Amino acid sequence: VEYELLPAVFDTARALEPDAPLVRPDWNRFKAGANLKRDRNLSSRTAIRVGDVESAFDRAYRVYEDTFTTPRVHAGYTEPRVAVGLWTGSDDLTVWTSTQLLFDTQNALAEVFGVRPTAVRVIVPGIGGGFGGKLRLGMEPYALTLSKASGRPVRVAATSEEEMTTALCRQPTTIRLKTGVDADGRLLAVRGELIVNTGACSGSGPLVASTSTTLLAGPYRTPNLHLEGLAVYTHTAPTGSVRAPAGPMANFALESQLDIIAADLGINPLEIRLRNVRRDGDRSATGQIVQGVSIEECLRRAAAAIGWEERQRAPFCGKGIACGWWMTSRGSSSVYLKVTPDSRFTLTVGVVEIGTAALTGIAQLLAEALGVDLVDIQIASGDSLTAPFDFGSQGSRTMFAVGNAAITAAGAIMLKLRHAAAATLDARVEEVVQRGKAFHAGGRTVGFGELAGLAQSQGGALMAEATFNAPQVAYDAHRVENHFSPAWPSPSFHAHAAEVSVDELTGEITVSRYVVAQDVGYAINPTYLEGQIEGGAIQGLGQAMSEELVLQEGRIVNSNLTDYKMPTAMDAPTVEVILVTRPSEHGPLGAKGAGEPPVIEVPAAIANAVACATGRRIRSLPITAEKIVGRSPSA
Repeated sequence: VEYELLPAVFDTARALEPDAPLVRPDWNRFKAGANLKRDRNLSSRTAIRVGDVESAFDRAYRVYEDTFTTPRVHAGYTEPRVAVGLWTGSDDLTVWTSTQLLFDTQNALAEVFGVRPTAVRVIVPGIGGGFGGKLRLGMEPYALTLSKASGRPVRVAATSEEEMTTALCRQPTTIRLKTGVDADGRLLAVRGELIVNTGACSGSGPLVASTSTTLLAGPYRTPNLHLEGLAVYTHTAPTGSVRAPAGPMANFALESQLDIIAADLGINPLEIRLRNVRRDGDRSATGQIVQGVSIEECLRRAAAAIGWEERQRAPFCGKGIACGWWMTSRGSSSVYLKVTPDSRFTLTVGVVEIGTAALTGIAQLLAEALGVDLVDIQIASGDSLTAPFDFGSQGSRTMFAVGNAAITAAGAIMLKLRHAAAATLDARVEEVVQRGKAFHAGGRTVGFGELAGLAQSQGGALMAEATFNAPQVAYDAHRVENHFSPAWPSPSFHAHAAEVSVDELTGEITVSRYVVAQDVGYAINPTYLEGQIEGGAIQGLGQAMSEELVLQEGRIVNSNLTDYKMPTAMDAPTVEVILVTRPSEHGPLGAKGAGEPPVIEVPAAIANAVACATGRRIRSLPITAEKIVGRSPSA
């Protein structure tokens, strides 16, 4: 083999220069969505523009400019990407795989192999964690290709090194913020730019860059904004969507700079946030009218729990606070519901359980809506052949969307059962009364199972189906350019507070206390929600303090779990969870999406606590001992 060495570009600053080598020389021939603004190594650009930023800077009391950076981070799931492929003909491709998206995987494989989607059957027996890292194709094409060649089923699993080098990790970013404030610390204007290193393929880069613009505005009233999100090609491994895409990166920059401003103006960091946060009826950066805004309650409750009035209890100890908001993603969810002759209900869904216990919560909702016990509910999932379409286990949407669909299906099947009972009992529908798993009228009783059996004996079945898609949310189209998610359905609000101690000599950080106050809308299962929030906070601590895939000349050099430092149980502090319940207008019983928010504010809360403890502001993640004591040039 003879190789011709070509020039390469590994960082976004160089990639955006006019004479930079092209990562994709044929970029202008790619199929792309209408809202992708592309040019050479620029994969996409999204913007939010409100008011007159330059004029606001001119009249500001002070203007602050800072640059922050975040590294490439693995999603951190325990089970590697794995698939078993079975190719028995162009009309019969079956893959057993660890994926979060049944139907996206089905459609993608159909495109790869040039077959119709229904020729591909996707089965998810279980999934050992996802966190967004298993949203796109992984081992499936290899397993099916090898099965086709060998005529046998083939299993392909990624090794630990392959996971670190080829998985779709969280993107590295560079964030620049210029903020103008008045003498009281009220935000007048923000010019922000978040640049996503999306690697050699666009992947989720455009979506992440787009979402970052809304996050850079934060949950604050800022009358003048010019925010841009750029996704940029480089000669590095492709990246993807990891839990709360763009969330930790944008929030780290915004909330760190807000503390910088507070310190310079002599204002308490909690107070400067309370002066600027949105209230009910305010407009977001994109013009969306936000309701049920609980950010002040979250801030006050987190501050009270951490003992905010005493920010420095001892030398080299300090407390930090950060807040933010997040979406409950849209996308349709459909369900099938049937009653069986043994008086049980089976719900068939197109989502898979990824460890959030969302399906358990949905079973709880369904049992309550049907008036039966939880043990009477069965949930079938994970098979594209038998399940109805679903947008997938992603975006903090499973409980919200599938829960709503399940409640609607419960109402429909109960109506069918009631009518069948009335006919069987020779009574009017309004005379039929439900008690447990039976209907009563005129001194007679008929059970759910008996009604299901009668229906089957007559050649039918008692079934219902339902679909839910979150309603569209109005926004101001004049404020946005090429935006993927300009309005957020049922947004949630949250605040994190941390207390740390820092070793004066080594710079080692110890997190002694951590508090999360999160608006969940309604706590369908408080225990599972607390587990989600605790796990998310610990995952966020990894990104904040230790996790980084290090690249040299485009190659990852720490591709193992010894050199890539994920937190263990020994590193995890006790996480105090405060469930704030400001109900959503559209969520089941008022519930909001809860899975992604816990990772968003962690890096900023730790950075602010470290700055309080040491007086040293770290502007690059992870926040390591070397940076604190000044032995790292990237602090």
